[in-house]
Amino acid sequence: MKRDYGLTMRGIIKNDDGEILILKRHPKSRTDPDTWELPGGKVENGEFFDDALVREIKEETNLDCKVGDLAIAIQHDYPYKRTVQMIMYLDDVNGEFKISDEHTDSKYASIDEIKNLTLSGCLKKVLEKKNYRL
Repeated sequence: MKRDYGLTMRGIIKNDDGEILILKRHPKSRTDPDTWELPGGKVENGEFFDDALVREIKEETNLDCKVGDLAIAIQHDYPYKRTVQMIMYLDDVNGEFKISDEHTDSKYASIDEIKNLTLSGCLKKVLEKKNYRL
């Protein structure tokens, strides 16, 4: 069976203590239900990847941001599709945080705390490839 590629953008948002914002996926999510992930989502056809990330961050967190440097790019496959996931650092993050209906929880967490959570396959792969340094 041929599986098409999709491009997914994820953002790293840190607070003043260096903790990373993570979101818990809804239990009815098609991919990685009830797991923790970085905010972000799919790039729509014809959309620039940086615009997609800004849009997804706004949709999922109500925060405004600017796209900074690339942290890492990985391929992460699901049974029904293949994805390339680009994880970017986000700058100038501001606004009033509000979680979307796609997620059930959110928190800022240290890498040590994140390691002990049930993570999405993508976030787990990113942390392993980055030697748990974001």
